Amino acid sequence: ITLEANPTSVEAGRFRGYAAAGVNRLSMGVQSLRDADLRALGRMHTAAEARAAFDVARNCFGRVSFDLIYARQGQDMTGWRAELAEALAMAVDHLSLYQLTIEPGTRFGELAARGRLRGLPSEGLGADLFQATREICAAAGMPAYEISNHARPGLESRHNLIYWRYGDYVGIGPGAHGRITHGGRRWAVEAVTRPEAWLEAVESGADSTTREEVLPDAQSDEMMLMGLRLAEGVSLARFEALAGRPLTLAPDLLDFGLVEIEAGRIRATAKGVPLLDAVLKNRCPGSLPAASAPGGGQASNG
Repeated sequence: ITLEANPTSVEAGRFRGYAAAGVNRLSMGVQSLRDADLRALGRMHTAAEARAAFDVARNCFGRVSFDLIYARQGQDMTGWRAELAEALAMAVDHLSLYQLTIEPGTRFGELAARGRLRGLPSEGLGADLFQATREICAAAGMPAYEISNHARPGLESRHNLIYWRYGDYVGIGPGAHGRITHGGRRWAVEAVTRPEAWLEAVESGADSTTREEVLPDAQSDEMMLMGLRLAEGVSLARFEALAGRPLTLAPDLLDFGLVEIEAGRIRATAKGVPLLDAVLKNRCPGSLPAASAPGGGQASNG
């Protein structure tokens, strides 16, 4: 059972209670080990609090993960290498490492639109940071098993693998999404977004969700969108079973070495992973829709 928690001293004080309640894995939203960057990201904790919370978590849970955001304002390769080395030295067994992207409608997006967001790495440096991240983590025994997620072998997040392998999952809480197979049909389920409305429905025993059937073509598309993020790739047989047809690939994907097919699976190559959004969006016309996240599996700041 995984719990997501903020790395504050207040939250850390509750860790033992969570463990006693049955939680055995904790994921913390650290985001940075540098105080100035935490302030810029709008986080309420300090780097010292994050380290202390991690130490408490290590004593309470068998498995602990935290996330970091890179390609931040003013960040260079030397600074990121030092911060990543520090994270790896903390005896962590799982890291989620997201490249910052600026999206419209977010706080950073509004600042960028007004010309008030300076010091972001260039596109070239962002690509170098992504590649260095993968190389450094692999050398430390924590290879990327998904675009943004790194783990020691056998300690991958089973919770997240369900999403990426296109399994069934239940979303509980305001605005939560789920995918459920029932009666041989697959359903997209979404809970109401307003917390008050969700609580009212729970207390009265009413249904707070909407449902929409996911048809076979959409299922195969969703499976590819999620599965190509994984190092293990996607089973071609499963794709064909869902779509009712073989996968159609644009020849460029293989010619340029962006994907490979081996042992009945298709996966993005080391060359193709940084370009995954373009691979999905532009290189498979008629087969796949646009990717739901930019090529690095990147996190936005909102």
